[in-house]
Amino acid sequence: MKHSIPSIYIQAAILVAVALLIPACATGPVAEPPAVIHANVHSGGSVVVFSQSGDLLASGGWEGTVRLWQMPGGEQLRHWRDHSDSVNGIAFVDDDRQMVTAGYDGRLARRDLAGQVLQKITTPAPITHMGADSATGRVLTGHSDGIVRLWRLADFSLLQERPLHRRAVKAVAIDPQSGRYASGGADGRVFVWEEGGDVMSLEAPPADTWTLAFAPDGQWLSGGSWFRLFRWNLQDGALTTLPTQHHGIIKSVEYVSDDVLATISRQTDSSVYFLDPASGETLRSFQRHELCGGDIAISPGGRYLATTSDDASVRIWELQPGE
Repeated sequence: MKHSIPSIYIQAAILVAVALLIPACATGPVAEPPAVIHANVHSGGSVVVFSQSGDLLASGGWEGTVRLWQMPGGEQLRHWRDHSDSVNGIAFVDDDRQMVTAGYDGRLARRDLAGQVLQKITTPAPITHMGADSATGRVLTGHSDGIVRLWRLADFSLLQERPLHRRAVKAVAIDPQSGRYASGGADGRVFVWEEGGDVMSLEAPPADTWTLAFAPDGQWLSGGSWFRLFRWNLQDGALTTLPTQHHGIIKSVEYVSDDVLATISRQTDSSVYFLDPASGETLRSFQRHELCGGDIAISPGGRYLATTSDDASVRIWELQPGE
């Protein structure tokens, strides 16, 4: 006898199939919850960074606004808008007396922490990522035209242009200990160099690198892409590809220590983890964002963790109790 399948089961099967095909950012089981959640503070969160003292947190969003938060409570101090597009880099400089920001509008801007404008320039192309370091007095920017540009921190004068990538630069990094720089692009290539030296091409990863960070010991460079963590040996440029529990693009990584790497993912995931950088193993799990992860930051000394995401929130965890 031929049996028909009830329509309710057919509809349920269709809904499940559609859900699996939708490229949404996953939510999941609750892990360690944040101490502070600032909701709807950006149109979408793009960057978070702590001051060198760890007493301040800055965040930037798609709408071009920068917000300054006071630790440990996370109260908002002030905000300003120097960019007409996504903020793609923030750095505290000059012993935390100033902030430098970069945006996809191509602008570099400098303000003091009271919010007074000190300097603004327009660069030749949209800025996709930025790093800055007071010790070396340098600002490093990656651009949509594939060029990596190096600027003097004191006055934003252009020092170098390196046309390293055939497509947009996705990530740059500075190692203040060795004075080395790194960049990864949408062309799949990753490079390391010193200001006056030759460029070293690292072993090509199996997919584009979305984020880069030098290990504190200076021996390794870590990066991330779909599901996987990349680890380069900086002596010979050899690459190790490591599986992780992330289910999307590892968008941002930052070293907590030589043995711990903070990570956040996006696209089909919004997980926040501490990983073993040598194995990819999850050491600690934190509550996910509702939407795609954007950026992650660890305060100097490791007391605080902060994240932001497409859900427009800024979240703060206190990892070590204060005195």
